[in-house]
Formats: sequence, structure tokens, C-alpha cells
Amino acid sequence: MRPGLPCRIAPHRSGRRNRPSTNLVEKQKGIDVPSFLRIQDIADILIMTLLLYQLYSWFRRTRAMQVLLGLGVVTVIYFVTRFLGLYMTSWVLQELGTVLIVLIIVVFQAEIRQALYRFSLMRHFFGSRQETQQLSRFQEIVDTLFSLAKKRTGAIVVFQRSESLVDQMLNGVSLNCEITPQILEAIFYDGAPLHDGAALIREGKIALASCHLPLSQNPELPQFYGTRHRAALGLSERTDAVVAVVSEERGEVSLAVGGELHRLSSAGELVALLEELILPEKEKPRESLRQRFFSNLLPKTAVLLIVIAFWALITSRQGAIATVTAPVRLHGIPQGLVLLRSSPEEVEVQVKSFSSLTPTPAKLDIAADIDLSEVREGAAIVRIRNSDFKLPSGMVVGSVNPSTIRIVTEKKVRKTVPVRVALRGRLPRGLGAYRVVASPDTVEVEGPSGQISKLETVSTEEVDASKLVKGTEYQKNLLPPYKNVTILRDEPLVLKLVSRRSLHQ
Repeated sequence: MRPGLPCRIAPHRSGRRNRPSTNLVEKQKGIDVPSFLRIQDIADILIMTLLLYQLYSWFRRTRAMQVLLGLGVVTVIYFVTRFLGLYMTSWVLQELGTVLIVLIIVVFQAEIRQALYRFSLMRHFFGSRQETQQLSRFQEIVDTLFSLAKKRTGAIVVFQRSESLVDQMLNGVSLNCEITPQILEAIFYDGAPLHDGAALIREGKIALASCHLPLSQNPELPQFYGTRHRAALGLSERTDAVVAVVSEERGEVSLAVGGELHRLSSAGELVALLEELILPEKEKPRESLRQRFFSNLLPKTAVLLIVIAFWALITSRQGAIATVTAPVRLHGIPQGLVLLRSSPEEVEVQVKSFSSLTPTPAKLDIAADIDLSEVREGAAIVRIRNSDFKLPSGMVVGSVNPSTIRIVTEKKVRKTVPVRVALRGRLPRGLGAYRVVASPDTVEVEGPSGQISKLETVSTEEVDASKLVKGTEYQKNLLPPYKNVTILRDEPLVLKLVSRRSLHQ
């Protein structure tokens, strides 16, 4: 098999093809199928648990959570049907899953963008940093909010923390002014141009006013919550912002944090919460590792069990164990050497896949890529290692037959040799005093020292002498004398008729 061709299933000596085995505990030709968890499996489960729990934390109070749950149910059904061999149902669900993923990306692009922003480890370097709010202004803001509540004047104030709110707060009017009770009351005064919307507190100033916020899609919210409360919850569900809202109907002050709404009974309680939530991270008490581990233990345990169930479902059916024929590809030969021979050109490789979800070995381009950068001149035996085969994740090499290849290398040399014009037939009448010569009449060749030392001339392509015309030039290529000898000239030679007399002169 030539290098680059896809591998094929190697037949047994009886002439029948190998059939993949799906036995979890069998041993074939030295392959030990492990019956315990590998370190990679544990890491796989923990990483997926962390990712899924983060997704749950970000989307649990949004409308995207219901869609994700529905998608999870469809995924479970797909794996069950695949496990049971229901090919038509699993195929339909697989095709449907592709369409659903595209729809989810289109419909929930804002939530996905915010989740990716939260997940990014570099956002603290390139995104907005948590600025230290002027804590002395908290009392003025809180007193103003409770004053508005007594007057039954609705208001909504957003305190930005570490995450950017550019994509969430729309149509705002830039103010960038100092925080004073008079300005806050003027913004939310009923009938004022900026009263219909939210005010953004950023870096100790009123940055924006009359901003539109995304509404919460949580179906469990009480019916008496109006647009202001749903807007406050909607922003807190998507970002880490803290939102204070004043109810126009009930004269209450509430605080929305992380998708939850807290009703506040006094100004002191709101001041304490704001100082706790917006205090710089370096001044906040850090949670211990034990506290982080055991917090929200129930959803963490549920996510872990779901991941383990999926892992068991995926890996419960072992993939094929098959013997394939793979070509041997040699590379990295030292510059001063030439490879003369290598044997064999193909090897039989036993490949095992850990899951039925991995592609079958017959569909892969499996080859032994062997590095010869360490070989020396002469004959050598090179061992074929498992790492010489590039396999996708979830597949391993069990055995290789033969496990070594034999190579012969020789020193590479250069030599200048004359060019011989290969003629067929005789020259036409009247041209007997002429001779066919090549220009140039010598050429440089490169190759193994043994072959180069025996090389006396290099021939051109055959020329029909009977068709040559005096005064006409012909272009012909040179023919390599040996397989491993290289002619160091790319352009064709020029052939022409020259009188013998002029040659002697």
C-alpha cells in the first residue's frame, strides 16, 4: 500500500475479515481491557460536572433553562435509542439535534454571549474591572429610594459590578454626573423625560438614565410584579449587577441579586446589603474550600450523578477491536544520508476503541509515521512504537506485527558526470560530418556513495537521429540513472548538430 492511502481491514489467513468485538472484558492478542476507572475518566467526569454546574448556575432562572432541560431529555432519548439499536429513531434525533442547536444559538444568542463572557478567564484583564464605589454615597441613594417609596414614585437603580452591562442596558441617556438626592428625584419624577427607565450607577457616578433592561422570563414570578420588578430580575439573571427597585403601587423597596428579589423593610438594611455586595473583592471575607464544596450540595450532586450516568452510557458499549493494515511512512532522514531500502512497507495494527461513538478503524487513515532522525549509515532495525500512530481520542493501539522495520542507509555524495545523448537510428544524408551534442555537456548528480561511484554518464531521453535538422535546437530531459540518484538540474538540456571539425578545433 502506498503512503497516504486509507487503511483496510486485514484478512485472517483463512481469508475472512476480522469482526470487531464488543466484549468489555475480553483479551485479544495482548490487549487488556481495563475494568476500572482510569485517571483520565475521573478527570473527564469532573470537568464535565464543573461545566454543567456552571451552565446550571447561569441559566437556572432564565427561559433558556427550560430549553436546555428539553434538549437534555432529547439527548437522553438519543443515547438510549442508540444503545438499544433503534437506528431510525436515533438517526432522526441526531438530525433533529443539529437543527435544535442552530435554533438555540439564534434564539438565545444574548444569554450564550453573556455565559461565554462569564466563563472567560481573561475578562478581568480586558473587560471592565470592579470599581470601588463611593460607599459614602450609599446612604444618600438609599434615603432617596425610600423617600420615593413614600411618595409612591417608581424607580429602578442599577449598580454595576465586575461584568459589563453594555449589551444589556439599551437606549440609555448619558449623564456621567455626581450622585445627589436632587438629581435622582429629578430623574424619576413622574412626567420627567428620563423617568421611564433605569439609572446606572458606575464608578461612583450616575452614568446613564432612562435605560431599557431585559425582562425576566421566569414563569414562577407572582402576577403582581410589574415591569420594573421583571426588568430588575431580568438584568440580575444575566449579569452580576445589583438592582434596587421601588414599587409605585405598593411603596416598597426591593433588591434584585442573582435572579432573586429581596424585599427590604428599612434603609439601614439596604445600606448593609449594598456595602456587602459592592465592596471590593479584596475586602470581602474569602470562603474556604470546604464552604465552596458543600454549598449548593444538592444541585452539585444531581449534576455529578447525571454526568456519571452519561459517561456510563457512552462507555458501556465498547467499540470495535480490529486489525488494520497501515502503511509505513518514514521521515526525518538525516541530511547527509540516503535511504536505500526499508522493509516491510506495511504493518498490521490491532486497534481498539473504548466507545461505540468513535469511528471504526476501517474509516481512518491509520499509518505508522516513523522518525529516522537518529539513524546512522548502514543497516539498522527501527522499532515501531504505539506513539507512531496518530489515533483519535478514545482509541488505542494494542499490538503491531511486525513490531520492527529494517532499513539501509548510505552516505549522500555529489559528483559531476558527462551527459550522453541517446540516439536512435542514423543522421540524414549529408550530415555525416556532424555530431549531436548537449549543452551543457556535464551535470551534477547526488545520491548514495555506492551508486554515485559507479556512475560514468547520464543519458538524455531518446532522440530520433533521422529527424534532426541542421541549425535547429532541441530540448530533452535527463533520465535518472538509479532510483535513489537525483539530477541537480530542473531545466531540459539543449541538443543541436555541430560539425566534427569545429569540435576538434
